[in-house]
Amino acid sequence: MLEAQPLLTKALTSLTGFTIGDILAQNFVNDDGKPYDPMRTLRLGSFGFLIHGTTGHYFYGFLDSKLPGTKPATVATKVLIDQTMWNPIFGLMFFGYLNVTEGKSLEDYKNKIKADLKTAVMGSWAVWVPAHTINFAFVPPSQRLLYINSIQIGYNVFLSFLGNKKVESDEKEEKKEL
Repeated sequence: MLEAQPLLTKALTSLTGFTIGDILAQNFVNDDGKPYDPMRTLRLGSFGFLIHGTTGHYFYGFLDSKLPGTKPATVATKVLIDQTMWNPIFGLMFFGYLNVTEGKSLEDYKNKIKADLKTAVMGSWAVWVPAHTINFAFVPPSQRLLYINSIQIGYNVFLSFLGNKKVESDEKEEKKEL
């Protein structure tokens, strides 16, 4: 299926990774006492399918076309570009998608970015610098996103938690409503 329909295959593996990551986060990481939220899982899974799988397919294809090969300097350059340029863009897309699908305001989005984008980017470095070093050095280009999605399941537990963490203005609104 990967050769016949690479974009669909990558979108489906991203859907799977984000769905499993959120299920794990809700059932084993969150200690907020809230019941399982299937809409949250749908939001995360749909992000994987619609955004992560598709943009990752094109971004990593573009990166490989401009920086072919697996020499150490090439691998280091790809990791640097991925983590200094793509990583923050991905974070903006991730928080933006959740913001829109939850019906939140632009102000909520700005607050979320201020509160959590730096944490997301820096948290990514611990996982993705070593993972992408392996990825760009040893994984065939056509299978890069599939490799990423296998690691992404664990990382998505972190993203799911962070993406659904209340920011200070959200907490103030909830207190006002009570």
